[in-house]
Amino acid sequence: ISFLNSIITSPIMDPGNHSIATEFILAGLTEKPELQLPLFFLFLVVYVVTVVGNLGMITLIGLSAHLHTPMYYFLSNLSFIDLCHSTVITPKMLVNFVTEMNTISYPQCMTQLYFFLIFAIAECHMLAAMAYDRYAAICNPLLYNVIMSSHICFGLTVGVYILGITGSTIHTGFMMRLLFCKSNVINHYFCDLFPLLEISCSNTFINELLVLVLSAFNILTPALTILASYIFFIASILRIHSTEGRFKAFSTCSSHISAVAVFFGSAAFMYLQPSSVSSMDQGKVFSVFYTIIVPMLNPLIYSLQNKDVKFALKKLLDSSICS
Repeated sequence: ISFLNSIITSPIMDPGNHSIATEFILAGLTEKPELQLPLFFLFLVVYVVTVVGNLGMITLIGLSAHLHTPMYYFLSNLSFIDLCHSTVITPKMLVNFVTEMNTISYPQCMTQLYFFLIFAIAECHMLAAMAYDRYAAICNPLLYNVIMSSHICFGLTVGVYILGITGSTIHTGFMMRLLFCKSNVINHYFCDLFPLLEISCSNTFINELLVLVLSAFNILTPALTILASYIFFIASILRIHSTEGRFKAFSTCSSHISAVAVFFGSAAFMYLQPSSVSSMDQGKVFSVFYTIIVPMLNPLIYSLQNKDVKFALKKLLDSSICS
């Protein structure tokens, strides 16, 4: 804590005659006025579907006794992360579509950055925990209840959130050390790392290095964990003699593969390269996927491809109608 306090209270350079920005202007997704209203309605629908889908998934898992398993425990946590992740970004973006000046104060910007990073990092590691759960279920079915006991599931979940908070605190602490006096226009629709570094008049080398190192850890480590899990998983499937058995085993993980591919693909493009070679306009498009589209798709992917979820929903609806 004292280390972070010293970082926050000691800027890298003297601003000299420059004026330090106390608020920022978000450039948004597009500067074309004719697209603002259509985009507002589009992302409003996406956000409503995201909220309803993720809240519905959390509620359904909580109310359905036969979904009280490690797989759905992690899925309910993923839905919570997706809901928070989208809520940190989308409401402000919707307001910006219908206002003339898209401003955000410095404290609001740092707060948005902090919570965005918590849930983005947590999602990476939660997807890895879900892959480990599927590995245990397919490769060690007889020991599954021991490997994925309630204590281990809780410990993994706590670890996911600790990693999110730690990574976010480091990034935000070093970001608050910088001075912003080049410009107050952020070429993005929310306060993200590279767009903020781009307008800083301080030396950003340490920050850029941290982005690459921590992004490599928070993206590549979960991705490699997921890859290793699926290598063992595929090897186990190949040992199954019946075609029906192989299909059933693969169907339990197909939804997770879909979610992982979209999220890690778009996040890796944005963060696993130096800002000097990163196109902010192109980066904005990829950011839409992991900040807005993926939180909407996850509950749809896991519900449409999952017989247990569809059965639980049907049972809940039938009981509601009968009552």
